[in-house]
Amino acid sequence: MDLGLDKDERAFAAELREFFTGEVPAEIRDRLARGEHATREDFVTSQRILNAHGLAVPHWPVEWGGKDWTPVQRHLWLTELTMAHVPPPLVFNTAMVGPVIATFGNQEQKERFLPATANLDIWWSQGFSEPNAGSDLASLKTTAVRDGDTFVVNGQKTWTTLGQYGDWIFCLVRTDPAAQQQRGISFLLVDMRSPGVTVRPIQLIDGGYEVNEVFFDDVQVPAENLVGELNAGWTYAKFLLGNERTSNAQIGLIKNRILRLKRLAGPLLDGEPLLRARLTTLEVQTAALEMSVLRLLAREATLPPGTPDPDSSVLKLRGSELQQQASELLVDVLGPAALAYRESGDVPDGFPPPPEGAVDAFPTYFNWRKASIYAGSNEVQRQIICKAILKF
Repeated sequence: MDLGLDKDERAFAAELREFFTGEVPAEIRDRLARGEHATREDFVTSQRILNAHGLAVPHWPVEWGGKDWTPVQRHLWLTELTMAHVPPPLVFNTAMVGPVIATFGNQEQKERFLPATANLDIWWSQGFSEPNAGSDLASLKTTAVRDGDTFVVNGQKTWTTLGQYGDWIFCLVRTDPAAQQQRGISFLLVDMRSPGVTVRPIQLIDGGYEVNEVFFDDVQVPAENLVGELNAGWTYAKFLLGNERTSNAQIGLIKNRILRLKRLAGPLLDGEPLLRARLTTLEVQTAALEMSVLRLLAREATLPPGTPDPDSSVLKLRGSELQQQASELLVDVLGPAALAYRESGDVPDGFPPPPEGAVDAFPTYFNWRKASIYAGSNEVQRQIICKAILKF
């Protein structure tokens, strides 16, 4: 299904597919194809290969490693990369802090951070959510008090994904407690090796330690690490979250899951009309979501830089729902075999490998419950849709 791609676009997709499958090590892609998690080394290896060929940050400004591609080409890049089971360029670097620095940072910050961010020489973490400031992010309490040439940061961030690998963390901090909530927030870059920064893992329902708590106790941050204007961080956060919500549609990821479902379901599809109907509905709705992504990306080129598009909330909302439906369907297709969770390295010598799909069926089912919460919960997305799009 090419959704009306022309000859040049199909050739472009084929060229990307050949590169991803030929240049990124097969052992990395094979692990991801089996449903195993990419390691830190997998992310670094694949992103540096992509960056060496100018394919890590195609949506960035050309002067900082981007490509002068059309929105359709950018979409094909992400879809083909995902469907080739290549670990995606680290989203915190490439879709979050990188675009913020490129758009709102000063020249010194761009030169200092953007090349290292694109090459994953810096592993960025996201410091937004707090214990009592998740969906209501503007109620955050972490403070940054100016003291000469530094900010002194105190507070706590939570649900910091892959924070155990972080070198730096980009944070929303309160710099004017007397201002209205959104107006007193700034965007600050913090070296996670600074004295006073503590990272503590949180075990999730799938048994893994993907997220963390991060504590700041009198952390000294150079004032030069403030991005943009003081107390303008909420504007930059909306810009960042708009990028995140668009990418969180996860078209390629859902398509991959559909292909696995078709392969694993096999003969079941002939004898189970309800299963066939669920799978067909998922595939059609994914195609509809992809068309919506393309429409938004086409319109994005006509907007001034840094302008948030509320339609990204529609993509985030629907994409997270379809991701969850795909994970539920895989568990249903596998039945009891879904309980045999094992990664390849966990199987004792002489024992048969786990059935295909069992590696990640239940862990993914549990883990993807979060898809309707992160980047703004689906309830918040509905509020944005009502206010900004439907004008209720």
